[in-house]
Amino acid sequence: MSGGEMDYPKYLSVDELLSLQRPQSSPEHPDELLFIVVHQASELWFKLILHELETLSRAMASRDAMKAVFTMRRINGVMRIVSEQLAALETLPPQRFAQFRGFLGASSGSQSVQFRAIEAACGLRDEHFLAVLREHGPLPALVESWIARPTLQQLYLDCVADAGVTLEELYTGPGPSPLVLLAEDFLEFEQQFARWRFLHVQLVQRVIGPMTSGTGGTMGAKYLERTVKQQFFPALWAVRAKLYG
Repeated sequence: MSGGEMDYPKYLSVDELLSLQRPQSSPEHPDELLFIVVHQASELWFKLILHELETLSRAMASRDAMKAVFTMRRINGVMRIVSEQLAALETLPPQRFAQFRGFLGASSGSQSVQFRAIEAACGLRDEHFLAVLREHGPLPALVESWIARPTLQQLYLDCVADAGVTLEELYTGPGPSPLVLLAEDFLEFEQQFARWRFLHVQLVQRVIGPMTSGTGGTMGAKYLERTVKQQFFPALWAVRAKLYG
């Protein structure tokens, strides 16, 4: 197809895209489309985040700190969108969600392979994390591929070591170097991620209650509350506490 034959619907596969929202409730519940669209949109943003994490990893591996900074700023912008779109689900009253929740079957957000891959890329590798994933079967190939690679924190610490400085020296140096800017962008990402987790917990509590099991038999809000405190970049938090705490 030449450029002259391309138009907006073809380029974006709009017809195919709009055919992918398939409510399962019968008769169709008017709020189920909202539920599907928000989650599908999240998966699209997760796809972009993983794409950018690939770029970020390559930039740090080649010690291109400024490219890594620009990439992280894009990722942070996307994370803000992912958090803000939860506001749409806050318009779903619990009694209305209950009317179609049963049609979701064993579906659960904890089964999002892309979200789990993002967590793995950012450093979650502990046994508890892996055990939660294995509750749904063998580890997905995408998650395993990120687990086999260095974490973002390790890539960053390698960049710092190759620059011939320590974290403490970065923060006490004469000016904000690209590596300092990158560290700040990492911490912003962690805060944005924690904000998403916190808003998600509140949303779950609002829609199904704080003690109810999640969709698909997960632990619901009780489990989600524990994830808010997870850290991707403990070394970056530790150096701030050491120098300025």
